Amino acid sequence: MVISVASGKGGTGKTTIATNLAAVLGKGIEFLDCDVEEPNAHLFLRPNINYSEIVTIPVPNIDLEKCDYCGKCADFCQFNAISVIGKNILTFPELCHSCGGCSLICPQKAISERPRKIGVLEHGLSGEIEFVHGRLRVGEAMAVPLIEKVKKHIDSKKTVIIDAPPGTSCPVIATIKDSDVVILVTEPTPFGLYDLRLAVGVARILTLPIGVVVNRADLGDEGVFEYCHKEEIPILMTIPFERKVAESYARGELLVKNAIWKNEFLALWEKIKGDVLWKKKRRVLQ
Repeated sequence: MVISVASGKGGTGKTTIATNLAAVLGKGIEFLDCDVEEPNAHLFLRPNINYSEIVTIPVPNIDLEKCDYCGKCADFCQFNAISVIGKNILTFPELCHSCGGCSLICPQKAISERPRKIGVLEHGLSGEIEFVHGRLRVGEAMAVPLIEKVKKHIDSKKTVIIDAPPGTSCPVIATIKDSDVVILVTEPTPFGLYDLRLAVGVARILTLPIGVVVNRADLGDEGVFEYCHKEEIPILMTIPFERKVAESYARGELLVKNAIWKNEFLALWEKIKGDVLWKKKRRVLQ
């Protein structure tokens, strides 16, 4: 089972849910932090990193001795990563989506590809949990290639928990699209509800089973609860607005070290399994 933990906005407690769920299950769990722009799951799981790999993407390299400045490469590129101005040709590697089309279309075969570093992938162990995360290089605009590299490490023999990026843009879709279930973490505020609606919309377009965890559940209003009831979205867990929870997070400590929270997250796991199996059975019956 691949479980993605996502949220329509940052700061809802997504990483708290993902790391504590992984910790309470332990053996047989693989944890992937795909929030590559700001990975922080390692602060809680504290893995021993045993492998590191530089991640690159191919970008165009122009041989000016062969180039006749015909401009076909620039016309082809939909992302303006190549520009031909008179007898000058400029490349913008940060805009390149590494499709390779420019080198294929060049009549003079003047375009080859060179690797450009976009980040680092790290692998390690947190107790019995296999841990993988990516760190996007500062200033990089595209996180998806690094996310896809992290996801290539998914072990189909294990239960995989993925900490997704916040929001509903391309990195989120790339992260959750192959999941068996998506847990959406939100908070009971107007902002939380607005972004939850967007996240639910994305998950439904991808036809993914969803459940909701409400953090700081006794703060704000009833809008999130009413919305979930109306849309028949199961609320799998609620976390109260408590100082002890905030202090634990600030210290980088896991909630499941407390027996009460350990039982709460084990109950969350049972609900996830039941909800996923029921929805799969319903799809088969349909």
